[in-house]
Amino acid sequence: MKRKISSQVKGHSVVDGAGVNLVRVLGNRTVEIFDPILMLDSFDSINPKDYIAGFPTHPHRGIETISYLVNGKMTHKDSLGSKDTITDGEIQWMTAGSGIMHSEELPESDRLLGVQLWLNLPQKFKMVDPEYRAIKNNEIKEIEIENGKLRLLAGKYKDIEGFKSKYLPLNYYDIQLNANSKFTLDVNENSSIMIFTLLGKIEIDGKVIDEKTAVKLSTGDSIEFFTKENSARVLFMESIPLNESVSWGGPIVMNSRSELEKAFKELEDGTFLRSKIKY
Repeated sequence: MKRKISSQVKGHSVVDGAGVNLVRVLGNRTVEIFDPILMLDSFDSINPKDYIAGFPTHPHRGIETISYLVNGKMTHKDSLGSKDTITDGEIQWMTAGSGIMHSEELPESDRLLGVQLWLNLPQKFKMVDPEYRAIKNNEIKEIEIENGKLRLLAGKYKDIEGFKSKYLPLNYYDIQLNANSKFTLDVNENSSIMIFTLLGKIEIDGKVIDEKTAVKLSTGDSIEFFTKENSARVLFMESIPLNESVSWGGPIVMNSRSELEKAFKELEDGTFLRSKIKY
């Protein structure tokens, strides 16, 4: 059975960090629908003034942040001592776990185009040790598909394997589809699947999905979408729903109010970080 649209959310402009203009697509009002993806921010600008202020040092706990840049640069620094810069086509994967402090700088480039996801950590893994990992271009497989190309950012595509998420399964694809084309894929019937139209429009089940729109798909064992007169670049994300309670306060996501309050108290008294501090 082909999957259909169960919900769609078009992004809206916000300012975050020290003054970064971005498109916020998913947030605390879409948690249940898009579980386990908590947040999706999209960056798309040719004006460096929109983003060079970056994101100064801030905490996270209970989530993983996954940043994918089609174009541009991002420099990550954190309390574990990690310092790394990704560029066109690369990914930063940070497991906040029990707690981490980090910053993200966005140096000037011809265009900044990409997204950041917040992937919820299952309750049993909320307090794992924090970790940072970059996925560079030489680790990302590019697969020719009918009328386009697929970049395997994480997980598995058919029998081809890429970077494997440690705590929650995630198949993450960058699908580039020519005009007047079709993409089809057999999937697990009960997995949680969303797609995001990074560039261009697509059509699903006779409905047009505008650019910068997240779509949650119904259950089913296959997906199918089309392009018409325009090409499109679509991000595909497949995981499993956690169906757990969510208590969200700014950069920290836990399962209960008491856990959230404890995290903020630890920030105040200096006991937030369990791992060594090198920031």
